[in-house]
Amino acid sequence: MRHTELGVFLRSRRERIRPADVGLPSGPRRRVPGLRRDEVAQLAGVSVDYYNELERGAGSQPSEQMIAALARALRLTADERDYLYHLADRPVPVHGSAASHVHPGMLDLLTRLTSTPAQVITDLHVTLVQNPLAVALLGDHSGFRGSRASFVHRWFTDPAARHLYPAADHAKQSRAFVADLRAAAARRDAKDTEASSMIGSLLGASPEFAALWADHDVAFRRDDRKRLNHPALGLIEVNCLNLFSEDGRQRLLWFTPAVGTDSADALDLLAVIGTQQVIEPTP
Repeated sequence: MRHTELGVFLRSRRERIRPADVGLPSGPRRRVPGLRRDEVAQLAGVSVDYYNELERGAGSQPSEQMIAALARALRLTADERDYLYHLADRPVPVHGSAASHVHPGMLDLLTRLTSTPAQVITDLHVTLVQNPLAVALLGDHSGFRGSRASFVHRWFTDPAARHLYPAADHAKQSRAFVADLRAAAARRDAKDTEASSMIGSLLGASPEFAALWADHDVAFRRDDRKRLNHPALGLIEVNCLNLFSEDGRQRLLWFTPAVGTDSADALDLLAVIGTQQVIEPTP
């Protein structure tokens, strides 16, 4: 019965969305209100057959990651997202996890950024959603779970994470990550355990992190110029721009070519190369 209710709820949310709301063309001949099933499947990254089964109430129990993908595709509010987890008999994920609900405004902006790499991350650098060009530039971050979902955590515990940056820039990036993490932790409620748990883990796992943490540097990363390694395109120099949500828990990052470099041509080639896994191996 609950799977039937889940299907009905998905259909009701699908029918209220206009294609333009999610960056899709309306087309001259649409026979159904809102989005078609195949369009929702495309936005959520699932097969059409699987999504059809869900709407019919005959599909298998969707995973937490699948529910998060459907909530983003259907532009659900936080309350609607929680209700969807309830109908699927899944626990609502903790705030800040890889399955966190993406701020609707940021998701809308990300949808409209089709010609530049962009992604939404949490204040602890957990990637929530990437557009295809971000995957092509940075690698697919959707497969990481637990503490490894945070790029900062991987940076200090997994040498493979550092392949993204030239070795000469590692010290600078390490210091910037630690200062940003201290600023993010200070902005959270004193009773929050997510940030303190991550900091404690890194203090025990990384002498480099512990030494930098002792310096007490505090600074959010807002606008940054970075050099990124790409296995096919070589060294790409970009400006990384940040848009923060009102509570500071999420950030929309987008990457533009640095002035005075040939990075514009390199970024144009990303769409041709495609979304192959280029930086970090999926665990």
